[in-house]
Amino acid sequence: MASSPSSDAIQDSGDRQATALVVDDDPALQRMILNYFADNNIQTLLASGREEMLRQLAAHEVSIVILDLRLGLEDGLDLLREIRQQCDVPVIIATGHRRDEIDRVVGLELGADDYVTKPFNLRELLARVRAVLRRLDRGHAVPPRDHERGGYQFRGWRLSLRTRRLTAPTGNEVALTKGEYALLVAFLDAPQRPLSREHLLQATRVHEDVFDRSIDVQILRLRRKLEQDPSAPQFIQTERGVGYVFASPVQRF
Repeated sequence: MASSPSSDAIQDSGDRQATALVVDDDPALQRMILNYFADNNIQTLLASGREEMLRQLAAHEVSIVILDLRLGLEDGLDLLREIRQQCDVPVIIATGHRRDEIDRVVGLELGADDYVTKPFNLRELLARVRAVLRRLDRGHAVPPRDHERGGYQFRGWRLSLRTRRLTAPTGNEVALTKGEYALLVAFLDAPQRPLSREHLLQATRVHEDVFDRSIDVQILRLRRKLEQDPSAPQFIQTERGVGYVFASPVQRF
């Protein structure tokens, strides 16, 4: 089914042919993606719902998941949560028209790596798959920095970079989504320095097409986890005309 490898062939981080799992309940669209990806040397697996998706993930080494958020009676966001609880495989979510902006933002906050809006061009989907896999390869190629084996402390809080665990002054662990974790690290890397929304968008790897309010939503959620009174934040403060600033001193360990 797949064509012979070409200069445009997509490989995963282990130099194997990339494998995409398409989770969509539209058989015609499944077939179109499967045929197009085969022409571009990508192995494609198909699933129409949760059970098939979990079975494919368990049976195969999947390089990337393309997940439709509209799956009949099943909620694609719930499936995304389940994927993120099990593994870090890259996920591109597919949403409907502009009215689905909120679902798109929530999907990115839950750990999706990118999105496409239906109806989408297959060439655009392929380009986004390539971009996500390139970012993944670059991340694997960069050796971990020394400080990534440590973490940060601020006013009794503690964030471990090795385990990605945030611990409150009470000793309780506070769960963070992938987006919240990346956002907090961006702040802790530059404490008491104003950061623009553009900088925070790049730091959290949210695709540039996402409107800036998505950062505001993530900050609101992070404030609710860090602040005693989110309406009067002591840590993440708004810097009018610039963006946001993490107002507390931070120590590395």
